[in-house]
Amino acid sequence: MSLKVVATVILFGCLGFTEQAFAFNQHDLDQLKATNSCTRCDLSNADLTRLNLAGANLREANLTRANLSEANLTNADLTNVNLTSAVLNATNLTNASLTGANLRAAVLENADLTFTGLIGANLEATNLKGARLVLTNFRGANFQLTTLPDGLVTSNKSYWWSLERPNLNNCNKFKSGNEPGTVCYAE
Repeated sequence: MSLKVVATVILFGCLGFTEQAFAFNQHDLDQLKATNSCTRCDLSNADLTRLNLAGANLREANLTRANLSEANLTNADLTNVNLTSAVLNATNLTNASLTGANLRAAVLENADLTFTGLIGANLEATNLKGARLVLTNFRGANFQLTTLPDGLVTSNKSYWWSLERPNLNNCNKFKSGNEPGTVCYAE
């Protein structure tokens, strides 16, 4: 009988720890709201809908599954932030730094990414449908199975696929007749 009680207490104890692992830290959220800065914070599953976080410093923060829909993150520092499965619908990320950010399976439908730096970011399975991309820097980003603004889904190849170049042959031969150009072709 006492073995069942001990097993039940252990089970409920483990479930309590699991619940805490999936919730944001209220102190971190209060700090963000008070100072507009919260580096290495745990804001996973937090509801940050429509918050004005312009210029916020959230370097290396955990925003896994957070809801940032319609939030203002203009000029925000989101370097190395974890936004896995986060929702950023209609979020303003103008001039934000998302260098090295993990946006795997994030939703950025109709988000404004004008002048945003996504250098080395992981955009695997990210939804960018309807997003505004004006002078957005995607250098070294992973676009594996990413939904682009026009609704097209990228290849399932890793980000390095775009670095592959075709092997051009016979590029020194000119076309016959009056046609300008060469007869280059890729194999």
